[in-house]
Amino acid sequence: MADVTLDTLRKEFDRGTIVAVDDIDLELEDGEFVTVVGPSGCGKTTTLRMVAGLEEPTSGAVRFDGEDVTDIHAKDRPVAMVFQNYALYPHKTVMENMAFGLKMSTDMTKEQRRERVTEMAEMMGIADLLDDKPDELSGGQKQRVALGRAIAREPEVFLFDEPLSNLDAKLRTEMRAEIQKLQKEFGVTAMYVTHDQEEAMTMGDRLAILNDGKLQQVGQPTEVYENPVNKFVAGFIGSPSMNFIDVDVETDGTTATIRDDESGLAFELSGEYVTGRDLESGPYTLGIRPENIVVKEAPTGDETLVSTVEVVEPIGSDNYIHLAINDDFLARSRPDIKPETGDEVGVTFEEEHIHLFDAETGEDVFLSDEEIAAAVA
Repeated sequence: MADVTLDTLRKEFDRGTIVAVDDIDLELEDGEFVTVVGPSGCGKTTTLRMVAGLEEPTSGAVRFDGEDVTDIHAKDRPVAMVFQNYALYPHKTVMENMAFGLKMSTDMTKEQRRERVTEMAEMMGIADLLDDKPDELSGGQKQRVALGRAIAREPEVFLFDEPLSNLDAKLRTEMRAEIQKLQKEFGVTAMYVTHDQEEAMTMGDRLAILNDGKLQQVGQPTEVYENPVNKFVAGFIGSPSMNFIDVDVETDGTTATIRDDESGLAFELSGEYVTGRDLESGPYTLGIRPENIVVKEAPTGDETLVSTVEVVEPIGSDNYIHLAINDDFLARSRPDIKPETGDEVGVTFEEEHIHLFDAETGEDVFLSDEEIAAAVA
């Protein structure tokens, strides 16, 4: 298979007035599954298309196993791509659709192509559909045809462009597992683009998070979740997303107090979170995940703050408790914690779970410059 290297990859449109991909550096190891995630318009699909050879970079390079393939035509690259809209020819049968790539990119005979497609169709559970046309198939069947067509080429690199976004929730879950199983079975390097952060978290060996064409952070899912380098990553990764409160910090270099007069928050940081850090007095944004908030139905006075319950959403395994701290502030609690709307509850934060983001740069001030640099390396 192949290592994939993106070397200062850049893509501009409209004579440089629009920068879709902004000097991205990213390496995928042989056999690795990397999910590229970010909001609509962040540049993830454009990046994927440059790897595939469907889009020409403005500058930078794409390398497979160290070989520069930037100027090599898409059909001559050892890649296979699965598209969001399946990209099936409506007038061709399943057999003809799956064999088309082999016909265009190999010198296999018709019989050899038929044998390969039949083998892939059996593997994908669609052998009985080979004579059908795409309009006779369900969404899940069409996606299996698209996957089988990609696998039949025996590529060195799999590229996926939001391939499951047109499927219902149950089928998406099934197909996620199917894609992971196939990728591991064939040991193919995979780059998977999605805007669904839950999909990205569950599928990838590593995540690459993009925003406005810039690479924000690269790392294993749990590492990115627990140690986001900036406010954007913290808010984008996680469902429900991280809560944020604008706060003021007062510090003398060894101790620090975090305050928000509007909510009544007053929080003393211990020395280990202050000493040796470039933490200055001023405005910051405090972040904390919903599952790291402790809600007490009967406040005792020892809590971080007291807040009014706006809505309680039971979801079975947990209760989502919406609090009047600010817009969309949410605590995720055990199902036996079920206050009524309008109740005042105690809300407690533990300092090992809070994040503090610089008001100007958005960077997490609890991380060192070296840790932040390593997160995008």
